[in-house]
Amino acid sequence: MIGSLTRRKARSGLRMLLALPAIAATAAVLAACSSSGTSAGGGGSTSTSTPAAATAGSLKTATIGGATVLTNSKGFTLYSFAPDTSTKSNCNGTCAQNWPPVTGPATASGVKGTFGTIKRSDGSAQATFDGHPLYTFVGDTAPGQAKGNGLNVAGGLWHEITTSGTASAGGSSSGSGGGGY
Repeated sequence: MIGSLTRRKARSGLRMLLALPAIAATAAVLAACSSSGTSAGGGGSTSTSTPAAATAGSLKTATIGGATVLTNSKGFTLYSFAPDTSTKSNCNGTCAQNWPPVTGPATASGVKGTFGTIKRSDGSAQATFDGHPLYTFVGDTAPGQAKGNGLNVAGGLWHEITTSGTASAGGSSSGSGGGGY
């Protein structure tokens, strides 16, 4: 009787530990969807700590987990999606809500590689680097994170963009596993 109770408590605790990453990811998505990043006042401005405002412009680089990766101007890691081609994004709808496309043309001082744009299914322009359409990830809640690196969600693998223009093998991510969007 006591052994059975102990096993049930252990299983319950394990289930709770396994549920925590899913709860955290859901909270990050909900927070990103509910923040606006605009100001109604006349004198100041408000910014969000999420990468949802993914306008390209001038990009930067940062070293995250030992890899030099491409980031947006706010320091959020940029990603590529394996099912994409050099001319077509395969991340739309809910996928694009969780992995906001970097819109417009992009440049990055001192970065060797080719920047360009593709036309998305909604008609908007999406920035590319060396043939990879660029995205941010709503799970990255602060600059310098790469929680989306190596995730297999929305129908394919996601990788941070290294400054060599290739997708990283996944070694610098603090995120792991799946999760479905």
